[in-house]
Amino acid sequence: MNEILRNPIRWGIIGCGAVTEIKSGPAYQKIKGFHLAAVMGRNVEKAKDYAYRHGVKDYYAQADNLIENNNIDAIYIATPPDSHKLYALKVANAGKPCCIEKPLAPCYSDSLVIHRTFEEKRIPLFVAYYRRSLPRFNKIKKILDAGVIGKVRHITWTLSKPPNQLDLTGQNNWRTDKEIALGGYFDDLASHGLDLFAYLLGNFNEVEGIGLNQQGLYSSLDAVSACWSHKSGVTGSGSWTFGCHSRQDNVEIYGSKGHIKFSVFDEKPLIICNDEGEYETFITNPDNIQLHHVQNIANQLFSGTPHPSTGLSATHTSWIMDKILGKISN
Repeated sequence: MNEILRNPIRWGIIGCGAVTEIKSGPAYQKIKGFHLAAVMGRNVEKAKDYAYRHGVKDYYAQADNLIENNNIDAIYIATPPDSHKLYALKVANAGKPCCIEKPLAPCYSDSLVIHRTFEEKRIPLFVAYYRRSLPRFNKIKKILDAGVIGKVRHITWTLSKPPNQLDLTGQNNWRTDKEIALGGYFDDLASHGLDLFAYLLGNFNEVEGIGLNQQGLYSSLDAVSACWSHKSGVTGSGSWTFGCHSRQDNVEIYGSKGHIKFSVFDEKPLIICNDEGEYETFITNPDNIQLHHVQNIANQLFSGTPHPSTGLSATHTSWIMDKILGKISN
């Protein structure tokens, strides 16, 4: 498949969870040439309620009914990652373009299968690493590419937070179930930043990591540290700790002539420091944070402009994650 001929493209969403309420779902309704035609949830009442509140015509309790529907042209998979491969391969078999929530899959091997299946069938595959499309981070990319801080030498990221109520009470949470997410919140959160770093600085080359469960509150890891190098020669380090007293989200990129400070998740100013001094710039996020990401999907499907987050780039991020967690050796 080289292009989508139908306009508007009728999208269906598999999964009606929190991520689709504001972050992503409304974006598929706002982008010119897209139409959100149906949603699916295993709880049919929740799917019905979502459809009613968001003005979506059809809803289903079975994913196959949505995937195989001739009135649906493309699918957005917004379920927990342990179901991504199952649904993705069904969408590929149906011959429909697909966007999948991050991470692409719980492990590199499954991500590779998904990517290769869509690639072999020549069906567009997008992954919701939406920071690659946000103006804030593209501003950073322009600053780096323009040499404002000189030759980039090193990047470091510290992310920490206290345990939340779910953690403390032991309630069911797929994000801290090692059978779904061995790295716990690292799997859910660190993938965003590591994928962004690959976008800003180029693919990773060597990666090493260590993970522990320091608190014993759940089965997944709750503390992970890593170091790495990019193929460009830039070195990197990171720590992700989910049992600390306070929340921190600090990234710093060091160059031969200066440095940049920013946050992956928090809406904070970019702080740029070089020989000319220190200055700040603030770029707000859209109300629907995946809006630019979804717009870029439309740009590729309608005009062929390459999307920055694909099955290929997301599979590389899965490789990085598995290397840090020691799941793979090469």
